[in-house]
Amino acid sequence: MSIIIVVFIILIPLLMLCSAWLFEPFKHVIAGGAVACAYVFGVITSLAVYKILRDDTVFMTNIHSVFTNKLFLFTGAYLGAYGIYALLQCFLKGLRSD
Repeated sequence: MSIIIVVFIILIPLLMLCSAWLFEPFKHVIAGGAVACAYVFGVITSLAVYKILRDDTVFMTNIHSVFTNKLFLFTGAYLGAYGIYALLQCFLKGLRSD
């Protein structure tokens, strides 16, 4: 399973990069997906923190329950892949301009 995760971490940003270069509208779809995921990720995180503060429970032990939320994990994974995609895009543009 660890190997599959590492392979996906490498492949998904590269696929995003290739699709953005080959099909111009995908660039906007990828960026729009990142914006939507950032909003959802932020809402889930803030609701989890609010629930802990409201219930006056121990923050460091109860906050980990957010990791069982599949939507939280998906949005965080997409934001991670988008971050690597953005870094690759910036790096390759710098190489092409030199």
